[in-house]
Amino acid sequence: MPSADIRFVSFDCYGTLTNFRVGDVTRQRLADRVSPADMPAFLEDFTAYRFDEVLGDWKPYPDVLHRALERTCKRRGVAFRSEDADAIVEAVPSWGPHPDVPAPLARVAEKLPLVILSNAADSQIHSNVDLLGAPFHAVLTAEQARAYKPRLQAFEYMFDTLGCGPEHFMHVSSSLRYDLMSASDLRIGRRVFVERGHGPGNPAYGYQAIPDLGGLPGLLGL
Repeated sequence: MPSADIRFVSFDCYGTLTNFRVGDVTRQRLADRVSPADMPAFLEDFTAYRFDEVLGDWKPYPDVLHRALERTCKRRGVAFRSEDADAIVEAVPSWGPHPDVPAPLARVAEKLPLVILSNAADSQIHSNVDLLGAPFHAVLTAEQARAYKPRLQAFEYMFDTLGCGPEHFMHVSSSLRYDLMSASDLRIGRRVFVERGHGPGNPAYGYQAIPDLGGLPGLLGL
């Protein structure tokens, strides 16, 4: 689809724009129970359980993190402490953008309205967005949609809220599983994969790949 048909550029926030430092906090909190050698596998499991926890009916994001960490600890034979999950939840609003984000984001914002579609809670997201350095037309969350990505309901909430169809969006994400597979299923007009190492790519999903956000303005002819 030509860039002229794109009305909004929508983004995943955590991981794509904001440096999602859940691994750093988890390492710090569980260093007394998980050895350095075992920590990579623990974090991989924690990632998998967070994904699994968002596939059903909506529940508050703190519950997602608590349940995912509890399940990871059980699988790895590690004592679960609720205060560790609390610490991760409390840390999220303090995280800022990847270094490559603010300048190209501001450049794109001069030409097209920017939208965030995030799996965040409303109480978390606005602090992170304020650190991105660009104006956003809309900040939409799973809490508002009552559904987490990759569920199609989350994306449909964005379409309905902004009053146009999937063909009028360019959606940008560093995650195939959370975003770009669903974006492909919904035939979102243009899909962009930011290759930050958050999972393997698959060109069958019809995206354009960029190594960081610095490549985004060029995809829009800016």
